Amino acid sequence: MLCLRGADKGVAAMTRIFVRHQVNDYEAWRKVYDDFDREALGVTAHVVYRGVDDPNDVTVSHDLESPDAAKRFLESPELGEAMQRAGVAGEPTIWITEEA
Repeated sequence: MLCLRGADKGVAAMTRIFVRHQVNDYEAWRKVYDDFDREALGVTAHVVYRGVDDPNDVTVSHDLESPDAAKRFLESPELGEAMQRAGVAGEPTIWITEEA
């Protein structure tokens, strides 16, 4: 069986960021998250994960076209304001990754 990765097929590798943080109240955080227009900032796909033992331990992934686009998204004032409104507690842990 032959398995080709995206980069092997001539498809540009996408960049995925993972952001993990504690929130004060998941339901309040989720409303702000769902209302936030991340696509206008270059996000092409996203997923939300919750901790099994702590529902306020949230990890999100966002796909963007490049590391530069990911950095612009993470540094955007709109994102910072949304995180504050959503009740993010403390500093998030952030990984910027590319398909290997």
